[in-house]
Amino acid sequence: MSPSTNPPRSRGSVPPRPVPAREPKAKSDPNQGSAAPSLTVAISPGTQPGLGPPAIKARSVSSLPDDLGPEDFEAAIAETVLEFKEGDIIEGSVVNIEQDEVLVDIGYKSEGVVPLKELSIRKNVAPGEIVSIGDQIEVLVLEKEDEQGRLILSKKRALYERVWGQIEAVREQGGTVRGTVIEVVKGGLIVDIGLRGFLPASLVDLRRVRDLEPFVGQEIEAKVIELDRNRNNVVLSRRAYLEEAQAEQRSAFLNALTEGEVRTGVVSSVVNFGAFVDLGGMDGLVHVSELSWQHVNHPSEVVRVGQKVEIRVLDIDRNRERISLSIKQTTPDPWQAFSSEHEVGSIIEGTVIKTVPFGAFVAVGNGVEGLVHVSEIAMHRVESPELELSIGQKVRVKLTEMDEGRRRVSFSIKQALPEFTARQAGHRPPRRRRPTVSEFERADKREEPRSFDVDASLEAILQELKERGIGRR
Repeated sequence: MSPSTNPPRSRGSVPPRPVPAREPKAKSDPNQGSAAPSLTVAISPGTQPGLGPPAIKARSVSSLPDDLGPEDFEAAIAETVLEFKEGDIIEGSVVNIEQDEVLVDIGYKSEGVVPLKELSIRKNVAPGEIVSIGDQIEVLVLEKEDEQGRLILSKKRALYERVWGQIEAVREQGGTVRGTVIEVVKGGLIVDIGLRGFLPASLVDLRRVRDLEPFVGQEIEAKVIELDRNRNNVVLSRRAYLEEAQAEQRSAFLNALTEGEVRTGVVSSVVNFGAFVDLGGMDGLVHVSELSWQHVNHPSEVVRVGQKVEIRVLDIDRNRERISLSIKQTTPDPWQAFSSEHEVGSIIEGTVIKTVPFGAFVAVGNGVEGLVHVSEIAMHRVESPELELSIGQKVRVKLTEMDEGRRRVSFSIKQALPEFTARQAGHRPPRRRRPTVSEFERADKREEPRSFDVDASLEAILQELKERGIGRR
């Protein structure tokens, strides 16, 4: 143990005048010592976190006047004597750094010893990374005199006392704390906020994080969700902080968004019912029906994750924070061009895109498709459309019906055939078709057996025999 840099002092009865604690100053370089805690608190403006009582600080002999008389000398020396007890927080200066301890001059008869385990909450850290010679630090008195007669101090516990008051104030006022992630433990992370704050893995981010190692060394901001001083337990939530921050961002983003505007976004995910597009502040949904003017079986046929797309804002639900988008409405409507270029009776080239039991869908142009009923596929009777047509097959169709209000068209393949045209040119009278009757109707219309009156029949027979004279005597 090195000798004290201050002259020896004897105990006196005059207590020292306490000096107000200095405002903690954040430390950016871990190699430069500082008396300030490594915690930065973010609380409501105009409030002051509880920092605890001021640290005891010895008065320097150099502050005494030079012209002391003999009768004043003893009282002056007594005034500089440091009075403290175990559990007090004292301010001192680092005078020596060893491999396993740090010596601190607090103005006592000998330097105090800060063991390595009482220097910082961090593990496997060299003392030189925590403090430097000449640093003014606060220490808590653990033992005024141990078995070896040493004064045992703790920088870690002094910081704990200071920080705990701040954390309690932060939690009461709904603020946040900042700290550096120092360790990965089972179930989460340990964050240095002046004491060991536990951040559960499920609360590290908005989504579950599988690998926590990349967070080590990062400074993060989190909310305090649980506090138990008796158990020395502080539980943090970075997710709560992110959700709160994002809620403010989402609100500002939605207020700036207007229906009908066109923006550029990036496809963030593709699902069965559509695609989500990141607009730079929130995700909006493009329903599968708004992906393209053409029929889309699955959104992956049109978009992929990471693709930049132009979208139009269709609807904004600010209460539910939902945005409806459209990709197809940023491109020209093919229906407008089709309806202006074609009329009923036109013959058009098309492609079979789908077959169903009652017919087939044929696409003509870009985004316009219509139904060919099973009865309009061929001149002969068609049992099943897939037996006559295949997906991707090119066909000529006749436009037989167009409903502009419902944006629907009907086609006929057989009416576009040359033989159908030739038959129509022959003016053959249309053959009457028997009305189609379902099996249920036929069953209902079947004639039931006629019933008759037996007595009336016998009487009629007897009357006829009488008129013929048969049976007379």
